[in-house]
Amino acid sequence: MQIWRVNVKKQTLSREPVPASWERLGGRGLVARILLDEIPPACDPLGPENKLLFTPGLLVGHMLSSCDRLSVGGKSPLTGGVKEANAGGTTGLQLTALGIKALIVEDLPAAPGFWVLHLGVDGARFDRADEYAGLGVYEAAPKMLERYGKVAIALIGPGGELQMKSAGIQNLDKEQAPSRIAARGGLGAVMGSKGLKAVVIDASGGQRPPLAQPEAYREAQKAFNKALLEHPQTHTYRDYGTAAMVQMCQALGSLPTRNFSAGQFEQAETLSGEFMRDLLLKRGGASNPTHACMPGCAIRCSNIFGGEDGKAIVSPLEYETIGLMGSNLGIGELDTVARMCWQANDLGLDSIDLGAALGVAAEAGQMDWGDGQRALELIDEIRRATPLGRVLGDGAAATGRHFGIERVPVTKGQAMASYEPRAIKGTGVTYATSPQGADHTCGLTIRAKVNHLDPKGQVEVSRAAQFNMAGYDTLGACIFTGFGFTAAPPGTIARLLNTRYGWDLPDEVLQLLGKETLKLEREYNRLAGFTSKDDRLPAYMTREPLPPTNAIFDVPGEELDKVFEW
Repeated sequence: MQIWRVNVKKQTLSREPVPASWERLGGRGLVARILLDEIPPACDPLGPENKLLFTPGLLVGHMLSSCDRLSVGGKSPLTGGVKEANAGGTTGLQLTALGIKALIVEDLPAAPGFWVLHLGVDGARFDRADEYAGLGVYEAAPKMLERYGKVAIALIGPGGELQMKSAGIQNLDKEQAPSRIAARGGLGAVMGSKGLKAVVIDASGGQRPPLAQPEAYREAQKAFNKALLEHPQTHTYRDYGTAAMVQMCQALGSLPTRNFSAGQFEQAETLSGEFMRDLLLKRGGASNPTHACMPGCAIRCSNIFGGEDGKAIVSPLEYETIGLMGSNLGIGELDTVARMCWQANDLGLDSIDLGAALGVAAEAGQMDWGDGQRALELIDEIRRATPLGRVLGDGAAATGRHFGIERVPVTKGQAMASYEPRAIKGTGVTYATSPQGADHTCGLTIRAKVNHLDPKGQVEVSRAAQFNMAGYDTLGACIFTGFGFTAAPPGTIARLLNTRYGWDLPDEVLQLLGKETLKLEREYNRLAGFTSKDDRLPAYMTREPLPPTNAIFDVPGEELDKVFEW
């Protein structure tokens, strides 16, 4: 494996050996290590000193179920600190087939305009992207595939081109739809600042990474696959996808409703995974309640949401989008949410931050609760790059500042996902203290066997979840692989890594990777100027009760300051 370093100003590629301190990191952990080693913490996120990083996880490359995820990283224009966003699809798999441990994109282009960076076994080249510039991803990706053939593509939409701070980077799924977004933190804006419309990865002539002990690796792989396939949660997510969380959050009073002003929504039933499954099976055609986002995935928690005409509207329609663009806006129709999701994807924007921004805009009087047509009109403002559209495209924090709204559900400038932190207090601890900002994938605690309304013990619950998730993100493993790894024989993760690389790691490697990653991330944020004051939820959540439980976020600040004391 090598480091591929691309300079967009000089349009050059250099291939370098992997530094010793980078060898046993991948994905999120490697992003944090490179940030500390190479990116000045005080730099302008959209300036020449920031770098855009593509780092496949340590397990990526052999189609181990749900373990071929890609991390994208850099200094976040949204939070001003460390940022890693990950996605499924085919990009990570194809990068490893070219022998790329990390792709590092540097500097700023010498002149305006957009380019396609083409990577193959022979190296890199820059192709003009004039014919794709300004296009949404659903129009641009097929044109690129027609030109480049069967390749992996990471691309931005108009949001990234305009350097909007909620822009992400879209990746192709196994059917080559550009629907797998590394969504959070504005990394699409960083890619736009580098003058790249797309990175095309042509792995023709490449090969899978070598295995140090092939037979032993396959034995560990078989044990993991067996545990994953037999776990009941795998079947739940296969049937209902992430939308299964709607009814669970509704029951716990943690479903974000009308700009996080309540924890239950009167139309939750028509947004639920159960309702969606029945609807899609009834509609048929392109509709499918179960779908794999990457080759070889056994969980298949994704879906294809089709309309009454049998044609696909969007894939996937996930719980986070349903929560932020559905109940959070007072909208109870899945078809409307699906159309909003398509627009967000096409623009290349994070549906979480966009949905939260629309909720703040609604509180500011820009739309009525439940008015899906007006919500779509506001998204069109973004497409037309109007002054209001640019504000909304910069996310919830920017929208709150623009309209002078206090009730803005963000930490470190990033919008909260679809779990109300007053009702799920362990996740509130994660939102407050994660170096990544408010991100449920950094330590969701909803399945912890605790009283979620009791502030006691939530720091410990969040800490354990944050360790595990930072570890999984470093492996390149989907959040749902945790069901399989937990049920598999002890030490399965260590055996997979040791037999692949010839290492001698201990059984507790997941937690060790997680701790190392969080240590690196927190150090980068410290150097960037973050303090304990940044590890807090918005003040209104500590004083305004959340119906129906009337909970406030009351985990003491002195306890939040001890999350990373271990």
